[in-house]
Amino acid sequence: MDVTTLPTIPQFFAGRDIFITGGSGFMGKALIEKIFFACPAVGNIYVLLRPKKKRTIEERLALLKEESVFERIRKDKNKIGQLDKLIPVAGDVSVLNMGISEEDIRAMENVSIVFHVAASVRFDDPLKDAILMNARGTREVCRFAERLQNLKVMMHVSTSYCNPDWHDIEEKIYPPYADWKKAIKIAETYDQELLDILAPKYTSFQPNTYTFTKSLAEQIINDFKEKLPLIIFRPSIVISAVSEPMPGWIDNFNGPVGLLVGCGLGINRTLYSNPDNVADYTPVDIAVRAMLSAVWKRGTQEPIDPLPIYNCSTSDVRPTTFDEVVALGKDLAPQWPFDKTLWYPGGNVTNWKMYNYIKVILLHVLPAIIIDTAFKISGKKPFILKLQRRIYQANQALAYFVLNTWTFQNKNLYSLNEGLQDCDLKLFQFNYEINTDVKNYFGMAILGTRRYLMHEKDEDLPAARARFQRMKYLDWAVKTVVYSLFAYFLITRLDIIPLLVRLTNQNIAQNVN
Repeated sequence: MDVTTLPTIPQFFAGRDIFITGGSGFMGKALIEKIFFACPAVGNIYVLLRPKKKRTIEERLALLKEESVFERIRKDKNKIGQLDKLIPVAGDVSVLNMGISEEDIRAMENVSIVFHVAASVRFDDPLKDAILMNARGTREVCRFAERLQNLKVMMHVSTSYCNPDWHDIEEKIYPPYADWKKAIKIAETYDQELLDILAPKYTSFQPNTYTFTKSLAEQIINDFKEKLPLIIFRPSIVISAVSEPMPGWIDNFNGPVGLLVGCGLGINRTLYSNPDNVADYTPVDIAVRAMLSAVWKRGTQEPIDPLPIYNCSTSDVRPTTFDEVVALGKDLAPQWPFDKTLWYPGGNVTNWKMYNYIKVILLHVLPAIIIDTAFKISGKKPFILKLQRRIYQANQALAYFVLNTWTFQNKNLYSLNEGLQDCDLKLFQFNYEINTDVKNYFGMAILGTRRYLMHEKDEDLPAARARFQRMKYLDWAVKTVVYSLFAYFLITRLDIIPLLVRLTNQNIAQNVN
């Protein structure tokens, strides 16, 4: 097909109203920012929000507009007024009809593009809550989309890991683990305690309720494919931006970034994982570019498949193992240390469960008790032991994923690049494999974490580096003392030298004979 006869991506989005669930989340914010920056003629963007932490949806939207993600929009004179197109819609994906009033539905009658990004990504959610949020919520978004007379495209954001017992993941729908209609009915009917008892059997022993309910959501989308113009987009672990809206931008500690931060702070010194397994991740701006390209293609071209599916991962083009991530963290720590570093970075990755457990006790728990005790004595609030408990629980929850490996087929995803018009390449092509140096990328990820998560200032870096060097010498001194005491104990208490002498003499005698 001659794509030069089609509207460009900015032309396609021009004048269109958009509805987004999950717009206040990591991917949602990056998506909104990119649309405003690259498609300035877009219509209104309606964002589903619920009151939270005693704030109204209007107050939450005002705070959202002030976040760092929109910095280049606020500074660009040509983008003045763009953020005024953000309109809050009161609602909640986990309730029926998303809790949206009829008045708000009428106000959104011109919406022609829907992005369903909202989901609970917690692995330990009760089954009832996970079904109502991730599965029934998807059904409710589809029902809302059915009411839109001008709908051109609806994208459902899934996950690469929603079929975890398959290890070569193609861009297709997999057999269901359960009937989604019955699952929703069960969640609506039975109490949480009973469902938690039944969960292991009912979920076909999936690793957690997240993967199970996201797989249900895909089955729902599949059943609506004859009624709606749908897309399924499956990103892997979404982390720091390569370049947009700024290098290293992030707003959570997910995936490899959390590992780098834990190592950089000196509090994470062991990871239970297969060192050679690939840490599959997707930079958020790569994912967003692919999302917009996929929506443009679905909205301007008749699809070969009634339900296009895109696996969005990077392991096939820039594979990075967990061992390499930890090594990168150690290598980059002197250049980009954190102000709040508690100890000199160290540690490694192991798939020996008992060895990891011993290291957790010796290198995580015991130091945490000592540091927290010092905090109590000095009148400060202790938090290290609590933090180490959370790190350990997170590692255990992720064990299935970090001990196994998957291959994600990306044929459909990379076909999007090939189908772009020349004038769209600069703003929408996603060429992570060509332009990204992994060490530089993770360096920017750590710097972005300093800026946007830890709220540390760049001008404090010289002081942080000096402190880091002092910790290096302190770490060396402590290890020297500990190893010396251990050697002294072996020598004086276990009579190890006489034992070595006897063994040596026996060996000499045997050789002589």
